[in-house]
Amino acid sequence: MLDATNRSGGTATVSPRAAASELAVPAAAAGASPSRSGFAVRCTRAVLSPYARLSLLLVLLSGAAVGVLAFEPQRLLTHGWPPHLGGAAAAVVFAAAYGLCTVAFVPRPLLNLAAGALFGSGLGGTTALAGTVLGAGLAFGLGRVLGQEALRPLLRGRWLTAADGQLSRHGFRSMMVARLFPGVPFWAANYCAAVSRMGWLPFLLATALGSVPNTAAYAVAGARASAPTSPAFLIAMACIAVPALVGMVVAWRRRHQLRAG
Repeated sequence: MLDATNRSGGTATVSPRAAASELAVPAAAAGASPSRSGFAVRCTRAVLSPYARLSLLLVLLSGAAVGVLAFEPQRLLTHGWPPHLGGAAAAVVFAAAYGLCTVAFVPRPLLNLAAGALFGSGLGGTTALAGTVLGAGLAFGLGRVLGQEALRPLLRGRWLTAADGQLSRHGFRSMMVARLFPGVPFWAANYCAAVSRMGWLPFLLATALGSVPNTAAYAVAGARASAPTSPAFLIAMACIAVPALVGMVVAWRRRHQLRAG
């Protein structure tokens, strides 16, 4: 038995078993706290790991692609814009939908034609360009935050290393060429730039400037599609075909240079 002094000055008797149990409770609590915090840290690291974020990116892109297939945006070309939307509100909604569709791998030419057919060459071209920059920014952000750390260690091989070096060192110039002379799909250029070390500002600025000619040509073609023999439609088609041909030639020459190197 143990003696302890109480408040009145007397002594109180405490059994050894009770004293041992009282000492054991704080020790057990102190031992449980680090264990719980360590488990929480491990869970946080697992959730925020590069491969977990890459998996989340793949899930998001798959869901977006499925949503686009269910929505069928090509119906805008056949059924037209909803009648309750018009003017500036319709242009803003279309630009937002355009950006989301490009993230989900919808081809830009289809969206540019729809913009021209729905809003005319002027407003349609402006709306399509705004959607282009928005979609590129969304894809770049998703790829940079969720995919860059997991994918950069996989950049092996001559072609991948050369493309990464070109985008990282000469980002603005490389993206301008990719936008002016279509050859690389829009979504592929966005995610390749995100994995590289290209900055946000050069990417968005090059996308905005380099996409103007192609976007305007498609918008004019969409607006004049009812008169395919008109000079405006023919000039627009020439502005679409010539850069595409130049892009094919440049890609072919670049491919042979890489093989020779």
